[in-house]
Amino acid sequence: MKNVFISFVFLAIFAISACTTEGEGGHASIQGYIHTSKLSSTFTQLLDQYPAKDQDVYIIYGDRTWGFDDRTRTDYQGRFSFDLLYTGNYKIYTYSRDSSRTDLSGTIAVVRDVEITRRKEVVTLDTIHIVD
Repeated sequence: MKNVFISFVFLAIFAISACTTEGEGGHASIQGYIHTSKLSSTFTQLLDQYPAKDQDVYIIYGDRTWGFDDRTRTDYQGRFSFDLLYTGNYKIYTYSRDSSRTDLSGTIAVVRDVEITRRKEVVTLDTIHIVD
């Protein structure tokens, strides 16, 4: 009888953990590319364009409203990937200079909302454009 109870407890814990809807541990991934436009100090002249190498990229699992759950950096070609994700909703973001000059810090977050609907889905985002 004790073995049956212990087996039931382990089965219940496994079933609950299998219901996780966002975060790490799954088989899906989100990948993307970040492109940088180098502008003059007045933001009126395009000086250069190139892949955003070594750019921090962040992910938020679910509907979390503060902080981030994981971070990665782009490679030398501006590519990034978040792997081993479950189905669910995510936010991907990075920072850019604020060419509209609306934020006193001089930077803004460039955010993409992403939904993974299939267990082994690979979501490829449209190019994320930032200003340097």
